[in-house]
Amino acid sequence: MRFKAFEKVIPEINKLSLPGLETQLKMAPSFRKKLIEHFIEARKSAKLAAVLSLFYPSSTGDTNIVLILRKVYNGVHSAQVGFPGGKPELEDASLKDTAVRETWEEIGVSSEKITVFREISPIYIPPSNFQVHPFVGISKLPLKFILQESEVEAVIEVSISDFLNDDFEVNSTVLDTEGVPHLVPSFIFNGHVVWGATAMVLIEIKTMLNLVLKK
Repeated sequence: MRFKAFEKVIPEINKLSLPGLETQLKMAPSFRKKLIEHFIEARKSAKLAAVLSLFYPSSTGDTNIVLILRKVYNGVHSAQVGFPGGKPELEDASLKDTAVRETWEEIGVSSEKITVFREISPIYIPPSNFQVHPFVGISKLPLKFILQESEVEAVIEVSISDFLNDDFEVNSTVLDTEGVPHLVPSFIFNGHVVWGATAMVLIEIKTMLNLVLKK
């Protein structure tokens, strides 16, 4: 889909009711319910975070969405695919500001280049005890990414045609936090498995975009 056309329809998502948890659960691992029950007390004091789902034109004028591959580190989200984002800082006036600032810090896209349209359904991540608030935005110009080398291994540029193509929704085998393999619903983009909270956010965005594009 050409970005000029996408740019005209994306504001329509503001008119939609959020699909919410029912839609997110389509991409939830089978063990998620057990994890949430295990972390029920911890969730009461969950840490906040914000992420940005950023659409932008490719060099050829088509529409892309950017994901990041995190570095290998000693943590539950090591080497996973996600969105740029992180925890609030004192300088942030809102969680939206957090998402935009983190996007600058992690992939080098400044706030002047970003228009945020709306926040979508928050999602709780049991292993790290974070309540994550996702935002959807666009950048109107092709982007050159500058990676935060301490945290980001690579940028994954996904075409909207792949994102909206149901053939890229598959089941993949992944390891849980205890190293036990599970077959989970996921996306496959550019050879990368996208699962868990990131996939759950993506399916809500995909559902909303499909509603807008079919009007």
